[in-house]
Amino acid sequence: MNVQSGIEKKLIDNLNTSHLEVINESNNHNVPAGSESHFKLVLVCDDFEGKNLLARHRLVNKILEDELKNKIHALAMHTYTNSEWQQKNENAPKSPPCLGGSKEG
Repeated sequence: MNVQSGIEKKLIDNLNTSHLEVINESNNHNVPAGSESHFKLVLVCDDFEGKNLLARHRLVNKILEDELKNKIHALAMHTYTNSEWQQKNENAPKSPPCLGGSKEG
C-alpha cells in the first residue's frame, strides 16, 4: 500500500468523515519523481464539532503518528465541520508555492 492510500485508510477507519481528499503535492517540491513526502489533507468530519483547530490537528496527528514520524515530510491540513465546509462552498484553499527548494526557484 502506498503512503497516500495508507493515510486515506487510517482516516476513514478512525473518523466519521463526510469528505476526504488526500492530495500528494510532492511534485511541487524538489524531491525525486514518484515521491510521497508532501501531502495536503482536506477533511470534513463530524468528529470536529466543538473542537478548535488545534484539537482537530492533534486528533489527525495522533491517527497519522507513524506516517508523520517515518514517511512524510509535510502535511497541510484543512479540517472542517460539515457546516464550515458548506460555508466555504466546499472549497479548500490552494497551497502556496514551495519556497524551500522548489524545482522552479
